Amino acid sequence: MLRLTWVQPEDLIGHELRQAALDGREPSAVAARWRAAGGCDAPARAGASPGPVSRRLRLLAEDLLDELAELPSALAQDEPTDLDRIRARCPRWPARCEPAFSPPLRPRLEAAWLGRAVGCLLGKPVEKLPLDGIRSLARATGNWPLATYFTARGVPAELAARHPWNRRSAATSLAECIDGMPEDDDLNYPLLNLLLLQRHGRAFTTADVARVWLDELPAGRAFTAERVAYRNLLCGLEPPHTARHRNPFREWIGALIRADLHGWTNPGDPAAAAEQAHRDAVLTHTANGVYAAMFAAAVIATAATGSHDVHACLRTGLTVVPPESRLARAVRHAVRLAETHDDFDDVADALHAAHSPAHHWVHAVPNTALIAAALTHADGDFTGSICRAVSGGWDTDSNGATAGSVAGLLAGSPAALPDRWTAPLKNRLSTSVADFDGAGFDALAHLTHREATRP
Repeated sequence: MLRLTWVQPEDLIGHELRQAALDGREPSAVAARWRAAGGCDAPARAGASPGPVSRRLRLLAEDLLDELAELPSALAQDEPTDLDRIRARCPRWPARCEPAFSPPLRPRLEAAWLGRAVGCLLGKPVEKLPLDGIRSLARATGNWPLATYFTARGVPAELAARHPWNRRSAATSLAECIDGMPEDDDLNYPLLNLLLLQRHGRAFTTADVARVWLDELPAGRAFTAERVAYRNLLCGLEPPHTARHRNPFREWIGALIRADLHGWTNPGDPAAAAEQAHRDAVLTHTANGVYAAMFAAAVIATAATGSHDVHACLRTGLTVVPPESRLARAVRHAVRLAETHDDFDDVADALHAAHSPAHHWVHAVPNTALIAAALTHADGDFTGSICRAVSGGWDTDSNGATAGSVAGLLAGSPAALPDRWTAPLKNRLSTSVADFDGAGFDALAHLTHREATRP
């Protein structure tokens, strides 16, 4: 039986009920009707429940998804999605400025591509595992505090059974198995956005993003909000309605992992980077899901200058996020925790206590907060940043990837990244996107630099 993940209405309704509670709607009456009819909560970690439900229950789920979408939100004023309204809510929105290309950008871009890949690869085998599982597996092999890739060698069988490695990733991302950079959506999306800029330039539209996806992104390589939006496109919906229609994942992390190219190609211009990220993000996301992408793009654009420390980069990132939004409050809280605790385990524990009860492990709010905390606590150091981001749990590969991108830019060149991280990648990336399979990170940096310097 094929149970396609992230699109079954009977699974979406549980996620939408949780999302409604987070974004200021009152879902209790709808939740009571769903449960009275025999409906279940959304799967905690998987993308689909094990078996189908009756046609009656599936039709009810579809009706209730539409009903939930009509509920008013008490947070709508402080958390708009429209760009003009976002800018109006941001009193310190950065001024547009000319791109910065000194010191030379190309080595920084190669370090950023490598950093993104390394951080992603580090997090892949422990994606979906709880925090105590990540810590136990690393401790069992003498790799705690986390300092290198995970290994299965030396892990007791009982522990491995209790906390199994990510099924799809273990064969290519454990230290003893790494042979180049395996395919991952955290690298596919930067490649797609490279194609986007090559074909449409900086003035691309959200519809252009959709066209590139339909041309180049296999549907099975899209997940959560991206998969729902892809389905909505095939059903004839137009952006930005694609982000809203029966899409309970619209504030999850997907738009953030697509933001790097917008920052890399606008060095020193965080406003331009954030605006590009917004046009990309609204295909699939709303409110805090969009802010996460804009925040990441602005942080990366600032880091790409080579003239700011990580703390200045993070402060700049917050200038493009409405200050009363849940995402801005979570990032500020995370940075304060990182500044006041010596042990990052204490920071991670506090973040989980604050966010895990209410949020899914892929939601943008806790994951963006964790990225900011990791970068702050490590003071931008490459190894410290990716290891803290991954050791903090939740969406480990995505968090490691974004932290690695920022820290790679700050490091300044591929030679500044420790060889134990980069050598196993063999300057080779696997992907299903267009003609990029087997591409080297040096070649990708060259193509990205071309887009950054295009008039």
